Amino acid sequence: MRSSSSELLLDQQEELRKRKIKELAAAKKANKQVGGRSCREQALFYSTSLLAVVAMSAGSSLLFLVPLYVDPAISTLASNFVTEPVTCVTTRREDLTGLANCSWSSCREGCTSDAYHCTHIYVSYNDSEAHNQTDDAVLLVNIKGCGYPPTVLCVNFTEAYGAEGTVFPCYHSRENRTVVLTHYERDEQVAIIIHYFAVPFVITLATSVALCVMHCDCRCHPTTHHKRARRPRIHDLSDGSISIGVDLRHNTSYHSDLVAFRPT
Repeated sequence: MRSSSSELLLDQQEELRKRKIKELAAAKKANKQVGGRSCREQALFYSTSLLAVVAMSAGSSLLFLVPLYVDPAISTLASNFVTEPVTCVTTRREDLTGLANCSWSSCREGCTSDAYHCTHIYVSYNDSEAHNQTDDAVLLVNIKGCGYPPTVLCVNFTEAYGAEGTVFPCYHSRENRTVVLTHYERDEQVAIIIHYFAVPFVITLATSVALCVMHCDCRCHPTTHHKRARRPRIHDLSDGSISIGVDLRHNTSYHSDLVAFRPT
């Protein structure tokens, strides 16, 4: 009897253990199905990550491209340089030292650092539009007079145009005839503005709008004001008259009862 009871108990425990294992497996499978992402959710996640990276990259690039390229290009277009070159002749060159003497330089490598050594190159040219000669015009490598290698190499610029009596084609500004450049192309400046400002700005704006549409409700919902309709006040005297009548009858019956039971 004991052996049969123990066997029955073992069978029940084995059955309970198998049932528990099945329940745990079903629960794990259900959690896996709930926690797993569908194809649409995965596509939304990866597209959001890609758009966010592109938006941040394009927006950050504007912080560096605008002061280095866009601002000089806009200033160059605003100066209104001539499109046809004139003949310039170097009249003198000055190599100066000291922060007070270097408020400008014909060529400086690095636009953000203070200049303690600078070179001033002066030229003269014949203005075909004004039909006169301009002396002591300032020769600049670009409108800012500075740049970064390998685009701007001040050593080569000074050697090419710094010697007195050097003759070369140049472009002068119509707004300030004392400012002269060695190279100017209007289409090149416009291309710089488009490539270094317009394109990153459009990309940043487009990706930001796409993220807003994907994750926010950007639609304009008209505000509806629900006005509560006032219920007209109806001066209904019926309730008052009924209550007054009931009170009068009650008081009359009460007084009659008092009179009836008053002792003589």
